[in-house]
Amino acid sequence: HRHAFFFQADDGIRDRLVTEFRRVLFRSGHVGGWDDPRMPTLIGLRRRGYTPQAIRNFCQRIGVTKFNSTHEMSWLEDSLREDLNKRAERRMAVLRPLKVIIENFPEGEVEQLEAINNPEDSSAGTRSVPFSREIYIERDDFMEDPPKKFYRLGPGREVRLRYAFFITCVDYTTDPQTGEVTELRCTYDPETRGGSAPDGRKVRGTIHWVSAEHAMEAEVRLYDHLFQTPDPLGLLSHPHSAAPLGCDPRPATQEYSLTSYFPILLSPDAHYHPKGFLPLRTPRGAFLGFGKHPPAVMGKVVEAESTCQNS
Repeated sequence: HRHAFFFQADDGIRDRLVTEFRRVLFRSGHVGGWDDPRMPTLIGLRRRGYTPQAIRNFCQRIGVTKFNSTHEMSWLEDSLREDLNKRAERRMAVLRPLKVIIENFPEGEVEQLEAINNPEDSSAGTRSVPFSREIYIERDDFMEDPPKKFYRLGPGREVRLRYAFFITCVDYTTDPQTGEVTELRCTYDPETRGGSAPDGRKVRGTIHWVSAEHAMEAEVRLYDHLFQTPDPLGLLSHPHSAAPLGCDPRPATQEYSLTSYFPILLSPDAHYHPKGFLPLRTPRGAFLGFGKHPPAVMGKVVEAESTCQNS
């Protein structure tokens, strides 16, 4: 569902409805406070990771009228996406880790690989990423019996590790009770350092990874839209009628607007920034950032891919 972001006009009755609705959300435990990253408040947006420039761009984009109006939430998200794409550094993170052992990589050795910080900003430079015999990949990047158009890892398949080497899956281990894959055994081609083969062979899949020896554990909070209807205030009453105080907000809220993953694994170059919000973009299509949280907790700011249809 496409959700609307509200900017209220100078309407005392509607403002009272908005304030009461937010208060009830807080009292009922649906949100953690006025600055909850899911709340449509300025302080909530800032804690979520929305930048001042993104909010200004959004306001310029929609203009100003004398009438109450609503706009697609995707317009606001797209304004943030455009801003972060230009300056957010790229880092690798694995939300659902699956261990991979590179059988022909020497034990105890570590190779330092060069990775681009931001492909849209050449001045951001590069960084060094450690590669070792044991790594972790996303569990969704492997299938035991992959369909035809699945271009990631499977038995006997070769893929590219981002910024690293080509690897081929030669074996895997499953849990005898659940049948879930617990470990992959792979080989790598040392001639493909950097992601290209001297013999010109191509692979269609590129997956991200982190070194098991160097990875940092963290918690990530994935935020979705708080409301499941474009106009949650409509569940209170008409804007110009009496407001039923103490209303139940549950019909308007999404059950899974907040999902936490722990532990996720971050590449060691994903540093916490103590002076403020540090946005990072992950290869799997999301901007993450350390916000008003302890250093070990990250929150999803916005999806990396645009959904705005009215640009």
